Amino acid sequence: MAEQVTDATFADEVLSSDKPVIVDFWAEWCGPCRMVGPVIDEIGEEYSDKVKVLKLDVENNPATAMKYGITSIPAIYVFKDGEVDKQTVGAKPKAALLKEFAPYLEG
Repeated sequence: MAEQVTDATFADEVLSSDKPVIVDFWAEWCGPCRMVGPVIDEIGEEYSDKVKVLKLDVENNPATAMKYGITSIPAIYVFKDGEVDKQTVGAKPKAALLKEFAPYLEG
């Protein structure tokens, strides 16, 4: 399972990372989040040499969720060089996510 990131660790784990970071903004009560969660985990395992994959529980970490304007979950953001580089909202099949994240997973 992807590592959890919190309000306290977000800057170190995400913004200071030397490789792109895929952050899954989710909550325990969110059905679509539970559907996409295992897919995000798989991507993290399969592409661990290219990207870092983390999960942020928006219920327990409201400051970060608010800072990035998370209003719908699951929201999956890609951070590159400390900035949001790509974002997608909603549960999507693995093939669709791989296509969206291809620039970060290849090369």
